[in-house]
Amino acid sequence: MNLIIDIGNTRVKAAVFEGDTFISLQVFQVQKIISELKKILKKQVISNAIMSNVASLSDFKLKKIENLVKILPVSSSTKMPFKNLYQTPKTLGVDRLGLVAAAVNQYPNKNVLVIDAGSCITYDFVSAKKEYLGGAISVGLQMRFLALHQNTANLPLLSKEEVFNFIGASTKECINVGVVNGVVKEIEGFIAEYKNKYSDLTVVLTGGDTKFLSKQLKSSIFANQNFLLQGLNQVLKFNTNK
Repeated sequence: MNLIIDIGNTRVKAAVFEGDTFISLQVFQVQKIISELKKILKKQVISNAIMSNVASLSDFKLKKIENLVKILPVSSSTKMPFKNLYQTPKTLGVDRLGLVAAAVNQYPNKNVLVIDAGSCITYDFVSAKKEYLGGAISVGLQMRFLALHQNTANLPLLSKEEVFNFIGASTKECINVGVVNGVVKEIEGFIAEYKNKYSDLTVVLTGGDTKFLSKQLKSSIFANQNFLLQGLNQVLKFNTNK
C-alpha cells in the first residue's frame, strides 16, 4: 500500500493506494496531522509513502512524521517521469510537479493543460513529448472575495455562488458576478490561448473549486479533484519501482 500525503495551507489530504487503485481518503486540519496519520497507519499496512508539503510545518512535526513512516518528501531534486524545462525549478511548487506527473501518466503522448483551482489558480502545461514548459499563477476565488473586503471600506466578505446573469442588480450580485465571471473568463481565455497553439489540447480541472467552476465553464474539460493525489502516487511509484 502507498500512502500519499498532500499538505496544503490549512488542510491535509491523506490517501491510500494499492498500485493505481484508490483505496481511501482522509481530509483533516494541518494541526491534527500526527494523530490522524497514526490512525491511518493502524488500519493500513503501508509499504511506501510520499509527502507534498506547501505549508510551513515545523521541523518537530516533520521529524515525527518521518518517525511514523518511511517517507519520500517531494522536492525539486525528486526524480520525475517527465523532463522539467522550468527555468527556476527550485521555486516550482511541489504540488505542481505532482499535477504534471498525473498528466503524463493519464494522458500519455498528449499536450495537457492542468488547471488547479484552489487558494491560487495555477496553470501547468506539459507537451506530448513529456516536456514540462511552465504555466501561470493567478488569484483564486476566495482570495478575490477576501481582497475586495479587506482593501475597501464598505464591501462585504462574500462566498462564491453560481452566476446566472452578467449584470449584477445589487452590491452582493455585483461582487459575485465580478469575481466568478472574472475567474471563468480568465480560465476560458487561457484555454483558448493554449488551443490556438496546441489544437489537440487536453484540459484537466482540479482543486477545491473544481465542482463549482466546472458548472460555469463552457470549454471541454476533464474534472478530477483527486488529480494531485494520483500524480503523487505516480511519483512515488517512479522512485520506488512499485
